[in-house]
Amino acid sequence: MSVDLTATETVLERLVAFPTVSHLPNLEMIGHAAELLRNAGARVEVLTDASGTKANLWATLGPERDGGIVLSGHSDVVPVEGQDWTVPAFALTERDDRLYGRGTCDMKGFIAAVLARLPALKGMALHRPVHVALTHDEEIGCLGAQALIPELKARGIRPAMAIVGEPTGMQIIDGHKGCCEYTVRFRGLAGHGSAPDKGVNAVTAAVRYAAHLLEQGEALKARAPRGSRFDPPHTTVNIGALHGGTAHNVIPEHAVLDWEMRPVVWDDADFVTDRMTRYVQGTLLPQMRAVCADAAVETQTIGQVVGLEPMEQNAVRDLVAALTGCNTAETVPFNTEAGLFQQLGLSVVVCGPGHIAHAHKPDEYLERAQLAQCVTMLDGLFRQLVA
Repeated sequence: MSVDLTATETVLERLVAFPTVSHLPNLEMIGHAAELLRNAGARVEVLTDASGTKANLWATLGPERDGGIVLSGHSDVVPVEGQDWTVPAFALTERDDRLYGRGTCDMKGFIAAVLARLPALKGMALHRPVHVALTHDEEIGCLGAQALIPELKARGIRPAMAIVGEPTGMQIIDGHKGCCEYTVRFRGLAGHGSAPDKGVNAVTAAVRYAAHLLEQGEALKARAPRGSRFDPPHTTVNIGALHGGTAHNVIPEHAVLDWEMRPVVWDDADFVTDRMTRYVQGTLLPQMRAVCADAAVETQTIGQVVGLEPMEQNAVRDLVAALTGCNTAETVPFNTEAGLFQQLGLSVVVCGPGHIAHAHKPDEYLERAQLAQCVTMLDGLFRQLVA
């Protein structure tokens, strides 16, 4: 049976045209989505952040009661600078049943399907509420969701389920690792390279820090939970960048190290950060300050987002399986906002159109067939809600 994607593609074309790169405002896209949802009969709130340039959206159709289902997506996209695009990045281009444009896959395709299909529920008697959550800054630490979840909790809003529509090829994902990102800044004492003992080499300090961090990465392998479904099964550590120094013969005064870890369980995150703190305070920093009292090692937390823990009992996994015909659930190494919704007490899955391999790249695209599968899933869900 063919699926009419005309309305969904019209919405997607408009969403792609909003250049909601994480460092830019998202208010125009949120305002457009709010208008569509109000026209569909939803009760809509736009929750602006402290800067006044970013906002989350929370909308509800149906009765004011517990036990609703959340359809969740993030409004932001990754940058396009430095990428070799052959089509306009912020204009929808159709070619060979593929829809090209930044965010088509990650994850405006899912959002467009939700916004285009919800009007069918206008005036219908739903037996449980449908909530739509659109967040900001997922790509740089899930900042919007980390603000939204406590707000929902404080208001006593208690949905039962959530579908996070990240690109999974419409496969059901019921578990993923967490993501913790840090930037560590080292300040030493500059000097001439011929007298290294008279200075404090910030790059050397960063390298020593990195070496100790990698030791923790090895220790994490033995901490893998029995029966872990993840690949690899243990928490991982990755050093993403090291910046510092100006010349061969100059002792560098400053260095910056960027690193991340992907916890399988949150105890692993505490394990690593506690060990690194003890190493800095007990060993590295005292040695640096023995030469320069102003030496410093400062850690900035960029983001700490919990993972989605696989659960033996998961009502929304069973529901989505019935809607899609997918009888298996997988785990993935990438992070989403799903774990934050799980902390609110919801049963959660990640399931959406598109493939993660096509996200964040030049000529990002979404296959029409994937979008059709998503629309079919949503239509089946909505039929159940009015049955």
